[in-house]
Formats: sequence, structure tokens, C-alpha cells
Amino acid sequence: MEFFTETAIIAGVAIMTGGWVVTTWLRIKNGYPLENSWGKAVYPKNDQAVERVKLLTQENAELRAELGSLKDRLGNVERIVTDSGYHLTNEIDRLRDKSETN
Repeated sequence: MEFFTETAIIAGVAIMTGGWVVTTWLRIKNGYPLENSWGKAVYPKNDQAVERVKLLTQENAELRAELGSLKDRLGNVERIVTDSGYHLTNEIDRLRDKSETN
């Protein structure tokens, strides 16, 4: 009976350890952050991750600058379209088209 109890305990510990190893491997493989025993996130420190963060930060800054430029251009287009001179030009063109068809 003691042999069965000891074997069950050892088997249980081995299964739990194997599960922990597989879970950690899946987290690493799929990019999830690892946690230490206190639940705090542990991030691996390697040169690739640091370089990737730098590239993404640079790309983010470029995209923000481009977005600001596009907002300015859109504001100018809205101002031109809503300007009264634009409406006047459209009305004149419409009257010209009307007179040419008659």
C-alpha cells in the first residue's frame, strides 16, 4: 500500500511539473508575458526585442507625423469646399451649362 501512495505522489508531482513546463512553453511560443511566482510580468531581455521596440517607436512617430499632415490637408480641403466662392463658381458653371444646352 505504501508503494502505491508513493508512486501516486511522484506521478502527481511529475504531471504537474510537466503541465507547468508545457504551459510556459506555450506562453513563450505565442508571445504572452511570463510571470514570476508573485504574478509580476517577466520579460526576456534580448537584443531583438529592444531593436524591435526601437523600430516600432520610430514607425509610430512617422505615422503620427503623416497623420498630422493629412489632418492639415483635410482641413484645407474642407475650407475650400465650404468657402462661398466655391459655391459661386459651381452656380456659374451650372448656369453656363444650362445656357449651352438651350
